[in-house]
Amino acid sequence: MAGVKLAILGGGESGVGAALLAQANGFDVFLSDRSPLNEKYRARLIEAGIPFEEGQHTESRILDAVEVVKSPGIPSTAPLVQQLRAQGTPVISEIEFAARYTDAKLIAITGSNGKTTTTLLTYHLLKSAGLTVGLGGNVGDSFAGQVLTTKADYYVLELSSFQLDDMYDTHLDMMVLLNITPDHLDRYGYNFQNYVESKFRIIQNARPDDTFIYFQESAPVLTELAKRQPVVRQLPISLETNVAKGGYLADGQLVATANGQQLTLPQTETTLRGPHNAINSLAAILVAQSLGISNEAIVAGLKTFTNAAHRLEPAGTVDGVQYINDSKATNVDSVFYALSSMEAPTVWIAGGQDKGNDYQQLDEMVQQHVKALVCLGIDNQKLLTYFAGKIPEIRESRSMEDAIVQARSLSAPGDVVLLSPACASFDLFKNYEDRGNQFKAIVQSMVTAG
Repeated sequence: MAGVKLAILGGGESGVGAALLAQANGFDVFLSDRSPLNEKYRARLIEAGIPFEEGQHTESRILDAVEVVKSPGIPSTAPLVQQLRAQGTPVISEIEFAARYTDAKLIAITGSNGKTTTTLLTYHLLKSAGLTVGLGGNVGDSFAGQVLTTKADYYVLELSSFQLDDMYDTHLDMMVLLNITPDHLDRYGYNFQNYVESKFRIIQNARPDDTFIYFQESAPVLTELAKRQPVVRQLPISLETNVAKGGYLADGQLVATANGQQLTLPQTETTLRGPHNAINSLAAILVAQSLGISNEAIVAGLKTFTNAAHRLEPAGTVDGVQYINDSKATNVDSVFYALSSMEAPTVWIAGGQDKGNDYQQLDEMVQQHVKALVCLGIDNQKLLTYFAGKIPEIRESRSMEDAIVQARSLSAPGDVVLLSPACASFDLFKNYEDRGNQFKAIVQSMVTAG
């Protein structure tokens, strides 16, 4: 590919990794980011001698490229992306680009909820069993950067719908689809079917001997699967029926059967709780079984796994009240799973930038578990209106510190204060990590103060 012009749109982890891989394969690379670059990424580009710009897009230079690698954060409706496609220039994701340069088996995981936990657990099971494995996509280091610098036999990739949208020819050996619930509809013309089709791109190049793992009680998944009827080895997961091949939860036992082996283990012997995490655990177990990892190694991995931050993460106990950080719950479905995991009266902190939420599916869980709601956001009207009369006590707040003060006043020993926002964080916080970190820091200061 000597001298072929390749433009990279976006100078974050994925963009810089793609730039370095492209340079190593002889491309004439140019990286462009409309925002200022993070210092560590700027330094990497300078050290590699890769031309770049920040704070602007020089359109003529980008439109002159033979191919463009686009950050998943840039919508396909962006005028520059529209121009590129109108002139026939391929616009692809970092995943699509990097997959061309590795012979490793690719294990891809998507879903509206649970994909990060499932990806991290799958990676942990494979790595702790002794496989040479990389972790990338929407989590971990750049996939492209790892393809350049490491020689993994397997890559576990968390894929968002935005990454899948810019993938066309990549062959995935194992595909996991956990669920599909309304999310990011602002990127899909507020048409849920468009979002469903985006998620199903994960199986677009599936072959008969590939493996497709999915949660069969997700109605949109089952409906779309019936329409497509893909020719691929299927392993369903269920919380309602005992499937012969695949995984299910029965009487608190995780049961997984794949590749001629069956594993049965009480969920309480793993580090993950709740029905949503039964699905996530079963998906990871089925991947491991399909790769020939022994039950003994899988069980050992399940017992030593530590989940990522901001996912039902214990933040501390103050005056007999447990505080839980679930800041990553940026949609209603995530909150449903969080509330279903609560075993004590719950003061729920929710709110932020609404993404078209329908709170109706939370009615039963709210009635069962929630004693009070603290709305944390600039505009809380939708939450206030919907839950008025459904939750005994509702308060408003516009800072994390005040939200916790109010939650503390509403709680009693034995209760839980749960930060599970159901909304994006950008109205008051930099991102969900910032929101969760503020929550944890304030709780820890309360713990220290006694």
